[in-house]
Amino acid sequence: MSFAQRMKDFNRNLHLTAALPPNVGVLNPFGENKLALSCADAFYDKYYSDNKKRWPILGINPGRFGAGLTGVPFTDFKRLQQVCGIETGGASSHEPSSEFIYCMIAAMGGVDVFYKHFYINSICPLGFIILKSNGKWMNYNYYDDKALYAAVKAFIIQSIQQQIALGLYTEECFCLGKKNTAYLSVLNEEFHFFKTITELPHPRFIVQYKRKEMNAFIDVYVEKLSKRM
Repeated sequence: MSFAQRMKDFNRNLHLTAALPPNVGVLNPFGENKLALSCADAFYDKYYSDNKKRWPILGINPGRFGAGLTGVPFTDFKRLQQVCGIETGGASSHEPSSEFIYCMIAAMGGVDVFYKHFYINSICPLGFIILKSNGKWMNYNYYDDKALYAAVKAFIIQSIQQQIALGLYTEECFCLGKKNTAYLSVLNEEFHFFKTITELPHPRFIVQYKRKEMNAFIDVYVEKLSKRM
């Protein structure tokens, strides 16, 4: 069984049964959106149809306009079609983190080279949304609420173990975001998922607050990741 097939099975079996805090919902693109499943299948078939091990890059959890729509971590419909060449059925979306990630991937040699070496996903592969007082649903991180984290901690631990079993190196894990890295480091002390965890600035933070310095942050990524190519 190829990495791609293991990944497709993993996506199809993502389910969260834990009771969540009030006004918090689960974002599962594979259970709610047939287009996300077909796009993700095509993506993994294209770039992961082998048994080569990859280095893990783990974000927080999927958002509404990236993986929450496409099923492919840090990849909006715009990048999925224009860069990856995956048909999106006419769907279109733009997500800031995806913009940074694909600029970085271009600097690393492009998608064909990058995905041979790296696997991108999230510590929590299902996302969360919260209903705000204005009646709008917003992205919510697994660590934004202690009650939410307590509810999903077992799912996170199981998901990390399952992702490692897909075919990931465990000597080093690249983790996106300071707070995300702190949470993973605590879990890692107990469960010993990875020998080393290397923090990288989160793409959303870069694009939202440090856009003028984006090329410098790309250089940081390239310097750290290129050692594993």
